[in-house]
Amino acid sequence: MEIDRLEAGCDEVGRGCLAGPVVAAAVILPADFQHPQLNDSKKLSPRRREELRTIIEAHALAWNVTFVNAQTIDRINILRASFLAMERAIQRLEVVPEHLLVDGNRFWSSLKIPFTCVIKGDGKFGSIAAASILAKCYRDEYMARVGLNYPHFEWERNAGYPTPKHKRALKTHPHTDLHRKSFRWGTEQVEIDFEG
Repeated sequence: MEIDRLEAGCDEVGRGCLAGPVVAAAVILPADFQHPQLNDSKKLSPRRREELRTIIEAHALAWNVTFVNAQTIDRINILRASFLAMERAIQRLEVVPEHLLVDGNRFWSSLKIPFTCVIKGDGKFGSIAAASILAKCYRDEYMARVGLNYPHFEWERNAGYPTPKHKRALKTHPHTDLHRKSFRWGTEQVEIDFEG
């Protein structure tokens, strides 16, 4: 990472879910930003993630969280939907980054911004960790909210991932419009975008 360039960290959550959107975030942090707890969102408690979410949103030079719905996932496949979510999050930043740090081993977009893919980057770069935290917080919050309409799937606990209880519930309850048809479960019809 070069200190003198504007660099956006990018990450997504929800690729392995049976239901709900895939959610990506892009975050540009100040070059001197540091926080001792900033880490891969999967290694943080929900409470710690929410605390860091507030700090990230307050201190970031720019951030954006974008949802790509299950209908789009079904149409173009989950990998391409993940790339699309990240591309949209980057495009909607109020500050244009000069370079991207993308979590994972591959990325594709129509953007002309140079990028570097970093395997397990959310544990190596603060901006990627920040993106993973925002993406997970917004997705978990959304799944808990829509899950109130489908309490038998326990989305407030599993966020749409294929837990044993979620899979058992699918055997006894109708699939919802939020379940992914390409995962043999259903489709969703909304897109949501948050930005700051």
